[in-house]
Amino acid sequence: MNIAPNILTAVNEWLTPAFDNETQAAIKEMMTTSPKDLEESFYKNLEFGTGGMRGIMGVGSNRINKYTLGRNTQGLSDYMHKVFPNQALKVAIAYDCRHNSNTLAKVVADVFSANGIHVYLFSDMRPTPELSFALKHLGCQCGIVLTASHNPPEYNGYKVYWEDGGQIVPPQDAEIIAMIESLDYAKIKFHANEKLIEYIDTEIDNAFIKSSIENASFNTPAEAKEDLQIVFTSLHGTSIKSIPPTLSQAGYTNVHIVPEQAVPNGDFPTVKSPNPEEPEALTMALVLADKTNSDIVVGTDPDCDRLGVAVRNNEGEMILLNGNQTMILMTSFLLQEWKKAGKINGKQFIGSTIVSTPMMMELATSYDVECKVGLTGFKWIAKMIKDFPELEFIGGGEESFGFMVGDAVRDKDAVAATLLICEMAAQAKANGSSVYKELLNLYVEHGFYKEHLVALTKKGIEGLQEINQMMINLRENPVKEIDGQRVIMVEDYQSSTALNLLSGEVSEMTIPKSNVLIYYTEDGSKICARPSGTEPKIKFYISVNTELYSVEDFDSTDAILDKKIKNIIAAMQLN
Repeated sequence: MNIAPNILTAVNEWLTPAFDNETQAAIKEMMTTSPKDLEESFYKNLEFGTGGMRGIMGVGSNRINKYTLGRNTQGLSDYMHKVFPNQALKVAIAYDCRHNSNTLAKVVADVFSANGIHVYLFSDMRPTPELSFALKHLGCQCGIVLTASHNPPEYNGYKVYWEDGGQIVPPQDAEIIAMIESLDYAKIKFHANEKLIEYIDTEIDNAFIKSSIENASFNTPAEAKEDLQIVFTSLHGTSIKSIPPTLSQAGYTNVHIVPEQAVPNGDFPTVKSPNPEEPEALTMALVLADKTNSDIVVGTDPDCDRLGVAVRNNEGEMILLNGNQTMILMTSFLLQEWKKAGKINGKQFIGSTIVSTPMMMELATSYDVECKVGLTGFKWIAKMIKDFPELEFIGGGEESFGFMVGDAVRDKDAVAATLLICEMAAQAKANGSSVYKELLNLYVEHGFYKEHLVALTKKGIEGLQEINQMMINLRENPVKEIDGQRVIMVEDYQSSTALNLLSGEVSEMTIPKSNVLIYYTEDGSKICARPSGTEPKIKFYISVNTELYSVEDFDSTDAILDKKIKNIIAAMQLN
């Protein structure tokens, strides 16, 4: 068979004694029966993206397996010894419900311990936000989560957190990656020092739940909590470990759990995708909500960092909120509560990302707090907290159904966010309102912002080339007009430049480089193009807005914005 030289080099490396017989046999089998699989498995090394490293499980340098994760961990161990000389090194490790997560977590623990690093390893699956909390709680320099979030069942992943509790960011990530890339597989120390591996569970769980309740509770009367009917689904994931006990201890007594989805299962058998961004994922929860006449539905992804929310509209029908809407609602509620408590004095900020709703800026202005905007991913919001210690972080989120309440957890956290949205729902209901009515009131007060995401899936080598070519075309032949509206500004985060198309002026941007383009039109619309950092997709984030003069005008105004979004999709040929 014809094998490209670069792939042959990688394959030959994996056929040396550094790799076990089972791995070598699987590679030889692919060489004879599945040349396409061989190419996909070896054409590149797995890379760190927006949410760490994710990939399909299997043999090869472009797959998740004991060797790719072992190499990561060996490189990370070497880096820790370099940057923390003469310190007692400690690392915390958690894992989710996916196939092989527990065994891969033990491999990672083995390598750390073999390098003289004390390991705190959760005894069973846990939500990703609990790892961020545990890392700081235990005084570790580093933390690892084995998870692929809401990716399909064949995926797994590896997320690296640092001593502040946030994920690694530049330039540190490049330094770690350089150490990993220069490492020979034969140098991986797989033989554990079991004395350095300590299993953790209930004590950390209790501290995490206590912290979540402290951060996300706001003097909601007990009777209001008891009156709120909640449907919750863990979508076969880890949140079943933390969210029901958190709600219970916070005083919410009417929580209806979707029984068919309550058992953790890496096959996610009742859904096409365990992603609360997908409406289909919450179908069973919505059915249960109607049976129980519940007020609110909350569903979380497998590693419990994202949440999807559904509430009743003015006609009593359950409707799904998008990530921008839940972010606006929770941020507004936090700001109200902080103001009510006299805690806002101009030294606070909220956080958002470049692909999220611009309405966050309007909220910040109205409460006299700053809104800091970073690249996609909560590691950038966590970095804001680290970079501005003189400011208090209130909360923040991004459009992809994630939210962070305070700084106890430095990543998106569906545990505290679930409690927070229930607090808001309970108070609204007790006051004769609802979450939906509160959202419409926010649109009247701050402007009606409506967002839409178009995600185009492009798999494999050809897909990656197609995505790259789309971004090249958008850069080299920038769109001048969209839906009859002139494009007035183009921000290119790869070149760190903003081009004003009216004046021709080019200004530099200080946000770190990233493969993202944003178009702004003269009517205030915003279109962002960005290849996903975790999935084989290119994403287009569309935001349009107008004034909403009254709640009664919502439906007609919503139709106008809907049409505008459809016209933008057609104009940019995204359908």
